[in-house]
Amino acid sequence: MANRLTQIATRTGDDGTTGLGDGTRVPKSHLRVAAMGDVDELNSSLGVLLAEPLPADVRELLVTIQHELFNLGGELSIPGFVLLKEAAVLRLDEALAHCNEQLPRLKEFILPAGTRSAALAHVSRTIARRAERSLVALAAAEAVNDAPRQYLNRLSDLLFVLARVLNRANLDGLGGDDVYWKSERLAREG
Repeated sequence: MANRLTQIATRTGDDGTTGLGDGTRVPKSHLRVAAMGDVDELNSSLGVLLAEPLPADVRELLVTIQHELFNLGGELSIPGFVLLKEAAVLRLDEALAHCNEQLPRLKEFILPAGTRSAALAHVSRTIARRAERSLVALAAAEAVNDAPRQYLNRLSDLLFVLARVLNRANLDGLGGDDVYWKSERLAREG
């Protein structure tokens, strides 16, 4: 990777541009910068989730994901560079399979609610979807590796499943079940 930051307030971005990891400067409105920002926001939202009481295995998984997201951000900052490996996507697939084994089948849509940790996982899920959309937009304009897009797609699925796991964890005395959409009530009121 390029030089590490030794000074944060460089003032080089005052003109509306930012430097990529390869030294090129692009407008802060560039699709690559938007994707990097969405990945950074996703990683930060996971940091907030990690501030909550969590089962040890979920905590360990989220910390690994944070490191992988940092790799993804690094990869995005250097066009043509590969940091996020396909093995990271496979780890998410394995985590999805493991977590889904513990859960009852969904029979109805659920609301992004429940315990605080589950709600935060849902917020992270929506940010992951936005980051994925940003990456897809970037890939329509420039060459982007497949693994980052696949990773974000799988991660949003995993965060949905983790929200369901966290609703059942009952670490804060509020756990129990998913919060189901009341479709019959909505049909009557509509």
